[in-house]
Amino acid sequence: MSHEQTTTEQQQQQQQQQQQQEQQQDLATRIPDPEVVPKAKRRQFAAEYKLRILREADVCTEPGQIGSLLRREGLYSSYLSKWRQQQEEGQLQALSSKKRGRKPEDPSVEELAQLQRENERLRARLEQAEIIIDVQKKLSKLLGLTTDTTESGKNAS
Repeated sequence: MSHEQTTTEQQQQQQQQQQQQEQQQDLATRIPDPEVVPKAKRRQFAAEYKLRILREADVCTEPGQIGSLLRREGLYSSYLSKWRQQQEEGQLQALSSKKRGRKPEDPSVEELAQLQRENERLRARLEQAEIIIDVQKKLSKLLGLTTDTTESGKNAS
């Protein structure tokens, strides 16, 4: 009988260990995780979702139905009022998710700026060339040279 007693004692100990493990697991599932999320993420809603919620809220007629809808979806009433205002203003773009950050520059704006800089540079060169031509004309008048003689001199050399 001593052998039978030891096996039953072992079985009882195993059962107690299993029960303790189960209790520890139950306790672990009931205790919330104390880990803090480093940074909360901003919720973004698709335009279809916003429109669907607005339609469901418009259908609600009895008191408390909108509240239950908001609780079910995990939303605040301020979302509804903001989305309705955006819908009334016709801002369909506002109902879609917005991309944050700087707006990409239009390539035509950069090209326009480059062409304007080149235009200014060419105007400065033209003005300089006109000044040189005026000086050459005045010098040729002072020296008594005419355009005919300078052209014939070029042909001779």
